Amino acid sequence: MTLAQAQTYYVAPNGSDAAPGTALQPWATLQHAADQVNPGDTVIVRPGQYTGMRVRRSGTAMAPITFRGEPGASVDRPGPANSNGDNIWIRNAHYIVIEGFEVTAAPRAGIAVQGEPDDPATGVVIRQNFSHHNARWGIFTGYAQDLVVEGNETAFSQSEHGIYVSNSADNPIIRRNQTHHNRSAGIQINADPALEGDGIITNALVEENIIYENGAGGAAGINLASVRASVIRNNLLYDNHATGIAGWDDEAGLEFGTKGNRIVHNTIVQAANGRFAIVLVHGSTDNVILNNILFHPGSRGSIETDSDSLSGLVSDYNVVVNRFSLDEEFITLADWRAQGFDQHSLMAPLAALVVSPGQADYHLAPNSPAVDAGTVVLDVTTDLEGRQRPQGAGYDIGAYESPKGTAAIH
Repeated sequence: MTLAQAQTYYVAPNGSDAAPGTALQPWATLQHAADQVNPGDTVIVRPGQYTGMRVRRSGTAMAPITFRGEPGASVDRPGPANSNGDNIWIRNAHYIVIEGFEVTAAPRAGIAVQGEPDDPATGVVIRQNFSHHNARWGIFTGYAQDLVVEGNETAFSQSEHGIYVSNSADNPIIRRNQTHHNRSAGIQINADPALEGDGIITNALVEENIIYENGAGGAAGINLASVRASVIRNNLLYDNHATGIAGWDDEAGLEFGTKGNRIVHNTIVQAANGRFAIVLVHGSTDNVILNNILFHPGSRGSIETDSDSLSGLVSDYNVVVNRFSLDEEFITLADWRAQGFDQHSLMAPLAALVVSPGQADYHLAPNSPAVDAGTVVLDVTTDLEGRQRPQGAGYDIGAYESPKGTAAIH
């Protein structure tokens, strides 16, 4: 099948599955469309309420299969083949694009992607969907490699996470999503070491996400278990009620800690009842924490870690508060510096740092002490809004670069 043979089909509430699926004679159901498409095909779903689908046919890297919802296209119940309770379920299929849908009221996940330990679902893109008020997860994946989750809004997951990337599957990209008011994590990446596979997720990129009001039931804004050689950058996390960014081992032992990651240029402002802005424990070694705002207005603080996670840790050029934790004992910034960390970091009131936390405006305030106070991080060339870094004499600390005449790229 070549790109020249690709077709565009249509689904509409007034359609018929006996029709040819054209713009004038659309199909009626998503499941019928999913059972007919071939590599390179696009399915346009017109506004209306739909039963979901199970996608079993694959595209290719050069010719993905795309399901595109027009504004008002809503999937509010599982498809007839979706025995797991997910509204949209990609199962053992590759190179599928799901974009533009509202997905809600699923008994389990709004959108799910699943492969096998020895045959992961590959090259799936989940883009610009609004997945909300689902029973367990907004977006869930298991054994899904080379995954892209971007530009979605995931909200009000009733029991767990907004976005959950699970099992041993490398190279996920999670970018420019808004995830909020989920009971547990906003974004969870857990390699599930106890299950089949190598128990590790490597080369994840988590960037430019806005994550807030999650964690009433625990977890973290960004929760990382057995994640390696990954980058978490340019994210804004605020008013989360558990940890900001957490790295740990999923209770599988020190060898499965979250190791060798770079946590750079994030703004983390915790809720007063939240846990530490960053937690690295259970053998989470060789991590780098640079150019972050790590603010806590309550009784917790900036970084919590343990002796098993100190090896190879680099932490500096952050904005912090005067409270850290080592081996479950609170210590001051001076004590933390005595361990060799955050020698160039600074403390400042939140009101001096950002424009208006009460209005959830975490752009840097005029004359913010975070401006030009960071260190050079060569692979971070833009900020959360796509504005070029640096703008002034140095890199600004946090997710935002204070503008000095250069427009944002996106």
